[in-house]
Amino acid sequence: MFRHLSLLLLCLLPLLAPAATQAPAQLRIQGSNTIGAALAPALVKGLLEAQGAREIRIEAQATTNEVQVRALDQQGKSIRIDIAAHGSSTGFTALKNGQTDLAAASRPIKASELAELQPLGDLNSAAAEQIIGLDGVAVIVHPDNPLPQLSTAQLAQIFAGQITTWEGLGLGNGPIHLYARDDRSGTFEIFKALVLDGSGQTLAGSAKRFESGEQLAKEVLNDRQAIGFSSLASVHGAKVLAIADGDSRPMPPSPALVASEDYPLSRRLYLYLSPTQATPWARALVEFAQSAKGQTIVTANGFVGQQVHAIKIPPAEDMPQPYRTLVRNAQRLSVNFRFQEGSANLDSKALRDVQRVVDYLRQHNKLHQQVVLVGFGDAKHDSERAALLSRLRAMAVRRELIKEGVTLREVIGLGDELPVATNTAEEGRIRNRRVEVWVY
Repeated sequence: MFRHLSLLLLCLLPLLAPAATQAPAQLRIQGSNTIGAALAPALVKGLLEAQGAREIRIEAQATTNEVQVRALDQQGKSIRIDIAAHGSSTGFTALKNGQTDLAAASRPIKASELAELQPLGDLNSAAAEQIIGLDGVAVIVHPDNPLPQLSTAQLAQIFAGQITTWEGLGLGNGPIHLYARDDRSGTFEIFKALVLDGSGQTLAGSAKRFESGEQLAKEVLNDRQAIGFSSLASVHGAKVLAIADGDSRPMPPSPALVASEDYPLSRRLYLYLSPTQATPWARALVEFAQSAKGQTIVTANGFVGQQVHAIKIPPAEDMPQPYRTLVRNAQRLSVNFRFQEGSANLDSKALRDVQRVVDYLRQHNKLHQQVVLVGFGDAKHDSERAALLSRLRAMAVRRELIKEGVTLREVIGLGDELPVATNTAEEGRIRNRRVEVWVY
């Protein structure tokens, strides 16, 4: 009898196994390849370790750019987390269709997506829009290329196919080969918004397109005529160019310039979840990503974390006198406060940054009379109005810091001085509206 029972079980095993593998995942993440390729699996692994899970493994799936993270919890129960990294737009589509718990995006949600996802709640709210790190869209060329820098205007001409040879840039010879991310990519959306749209250009049809930033960088490394753009985390030995926007100085995507979002092609990395219907696993991951351990993982994966640091800024001839005094005697914190579009209200990142700055000030005993806020804005016909508006922005930050027990040394408004972006495009004007924090 036992022998017949054993034979029956052996016959049933092939039927039972697929059912086991079809158990629903505890967490599903879809969207950005920039986030999903390595950062999302690393954050999931970190969360599982923090929860005491064991036998954690990351398994590539049959479909390219998809992985599963598997583990056993403290009670020995199986955990499975699915990650699909096919581009930022796919994350919002999956969220709409109920096919994911978190949408990973390397660009902010669009107005059209926001409207479509309204049944899930306000995805622009601080609870839904979670900024987990910062990145720079790096413009890359072959390591042998002598080109040091480009302006965003030159970039637009190159990627629109108006400058087609290296002679057109005053060096070398031969055609320029264009490498770009695909249309579903948040990296492409950011490049399009910050470079092409500002000049009224569209991407040349000759550009080779890639779903994966890793693959794009590999192709650039093998092509001396190449120029491309990808995440700073997927450069892998290619030469990175400094970029200037309008009257700004040329800036490389250094950690400090990306952290302050002064680098012209800096961008935020997002996880979006429903503020009303999010699962406990989704909430746990976004909170872990915002924690000190999570931000360390962000940095370890080649991105820029949101930890606050003090930076000594070198002097420059174009600095106004009040700013020169700060440069000489104080240090700037590695965070800029920015505002909601068309509003004097702090944006979702700035609201979290208030607490990060307060924590830094408390740890370094600088809560009282050690902080200077410097407001900046976009150009106005009336320079006095520009200065007033920039000071009002700084005062908005002051109000938030006062709520946390900080007393300030000074609040300064410098109007449209020291722009970090062009004032001829709305994207640039928004980036110029910022508040810096300096500490003595």
